[in-house]
Amino acid sequence: MAAPISLSLSSLASKSQQLVRNERRMFVASDDGAMMKQIQSSHAPDGRVVDVKPILQVIENVLHHIIPNIDHAMNGGTGHIDALDDRTNSSAVGGALDALAYIVHKICCEVSCKCSGGGDAHATTMGILNMLSSYSWDAKVVLTLAAFAVNFGEFWLIVQLCTSNSLAKSVALLKQLPDLLEHSPTLKPHFDALHKLINAMIDVTKCIVEFTELPSEFISIDVPPLSTAMAHIPTATYWIIWRMRHEFITSTSEAWELSSLAHKVSSIHEHLQSLLRLCYQRIDEKKLMEVFEDFKRTIETPQMDNLKILLKIFRKEETCYLMNPEKTEVLIDVLRRKHVLLLISDLDISHEEIRVLEALYKGERVSSELNYEILWLPIVDRSTWNDGFEQKFLSLKSIMSWYTVKHPFSIEPAVIKYIMEVWGFFKKPIAVTLDPQGKVLCPNALNMMWIWGNSAFPFSSEKEESFWKAEAWTLELLVHRLEPNLPTWMSQQKVVCFYGGVQMEWIESFATATKGVAKALDIGLEMVYVGKNNAKERVKKITGLIKEKQLSHAWEDDNVWFFWNRLESMMYSKTQHGKTIENDVIKQEVMTMLAYDGSENGWAVFFTGSDEMVRANGEKVISSMKSFDEWEKLAKQMGFIPALRKHLDGITDDHHCTSLILPGNGGGIPERVQCAECGRPMEMYFMYRCCVE
Repeated sequence: MAAPISLSLSSLASKSQQLVRNERRMFVASDDGAMMKQIQSSHAPDGRVVDVKPILQVIENVLHHIIPNIDHAMNGGTGHIDALDDRTNSSAVGGALDALAYIVHKICCEVSCKCSGGGDAHATTMGILNMLSSYSWDAKVVLTLAAFAVNFGEFWLIVQLCTSNSLAKSVALLKQLPDLLEHSPTLKPHFDALHKLINAMIDVTKCIVEFTELPSEFISIDVPPLSTAMAHIPTATYWIIWRMRHEFITSTSEAWELSSLAHKVSSIHEHLQSLLRLCYQRIDEKKLMEVFEDFKRTIETPQMDNLKILLKIFRKEETCYLMNPEKTEVLIDVLRRKHVLLLISDLDISHEEIRVLEALYKGERVSSELNYEILWLPIVDRSTWNDGFEQKFLSLKSIMSWYTVKHPFSIEPAVIKYIMEVWGFFKKPIAVTLDPQGKVLCPNALNMMWIWGNSAFPFSSEKEESFWKAEAWTLELLVHRLEPNLPTWMSQQKVVCFYGGVQMEWIESFATATKGVAKALDIGLEMVYVGKNNAKERVKKITGLIKEKQLSHAWEDDNVWFFWNRLESMMYSKTQHGKTIENDVIKQEVMTMLAYDGSENGWAVFFTGSDEMVRANGEKVISSMKSFDEWEKLAKQMGFIPALRKHLDGITDDHHCTSLILPGNGGGIPERVQCAECGRPMEMYFMYRCCVE
């Protein structure tokens, strides 16, 4: 047997050189229009449906059994390897193949006879395509792959058994099959490359089948990316069939040649896979929009109660369990027909915010017998989720005394889209108010909660507007209940000064000079340091120094946070109700205070019990205090605040730079802002800031 086999190997090796030259020409030709027309002209489907999935399962089972056997044999092993799990449903496959066995057999013969006889590969491929003209593209490639599996399976069974079975040995001799096991050391690279080629062909076939299973209600075959993919599938089918050639099984074609073919098929697969990903992305977008529109319709339609809306917040496959304030699981039904505040935030919600909200929820709400509940909906980026975010979520959930979701991923993605696009959530927490019937009373009730607390219940936009109509710019509105001594000071007709900044030298000079003025006028004065927004650690250090040097009163962290957050809430609330600094005094004063804070310099505002007020930036106010002798006489005649106001009005300030820093909240940012110093329109800039203290 040795001599004939050596002769066979030699002659087949010479054939491979000619094959390589032919293939190079075919690779170029397949991409031109003429080749595409020829491939397309062979396609005349008659509407028959072939269930290719069970057939493909058998094909994979055959080919995936062969590969380990090849490796086993190449490494010197003998006998069979049948330990692989065969989960093929024989009855399903039998039913699918009943009417297809003949066509598979015809393809087997076409491939074996034409290729073994040195037939033209392109002619053979087109012959198979014409034979399968009535079938869909996925059926063409699966049926041809089935024929390949039959030929390759039979070939390898004979090769594997011929060393131990006389029948197999005789059949191998009649078929003139080379003694592969005898030449295994030199053929290992050949079969390694063949292994890669087979896997690549299976991958492309599965990809083509997957395209045919895409849901037509979410993606159109006439529109990219699916139309683009369908335009590539005929060429991909051609090349898969072209590569299922008998000589690649039985010949000793060069390993590099097979590797080149495998690379070509893998490239086809990568391209189709990229289009498939785009298709799934388009499908997900369509599904998302469908759920988005459904939620939008539901929330805009009057309901009997709020349960339907609450249920739609969560993914359909999720059982709607929440964690209650006692940290046990409860059904979402517990919130039915209650006023519900949907607290929406990311995982950067501050502990100060949680503590202040807890005081409203657990303290005032209970004592006032207000019937509302809070449900926390954390909005997270699923693509970057990791154990660190998981622990952060669990930590925040553990300190919240209201209802929370079991996990952020249970929230329906389409609802997250609605929350961001319609309710305007972006970084800064919001609280959407739902009444017992599920009607949205306010897209962000946190503003009015920070300003008026539970007295704004049921936290509707109408209630918010009515409160503003009754408000004026007063010391009470500015400070609320943050300063417990304020009622006493006001009853004593004292001048109260609230000031801020983070420059200790200015603070010490200002406090000393102001106390000197009060002493000279023999008036009662109380000073309170309110810090600076978003400068927690610096403010904490300065607060310690102020108390140590007994310069003035100074608030603790939570009060500092709440003071500035209330001012921002006033600005957002006024903007939400269409107010501008031209037509609203309160908004003008709030914007001025926020502008003072945007500067690194200090600032001060003075009040008396009669709600007389004067304010100024740090440079002007300390200059006025130090030059008190210039307006002392006027102060004794008019009073401290009127005299200081008149003196400040007389100070010309041709050179100043005022900044107003507002958090990018995705909405509520006023388009036009006037300078607090000169009244001119301020320029808008975008600032990206990361402040870690």
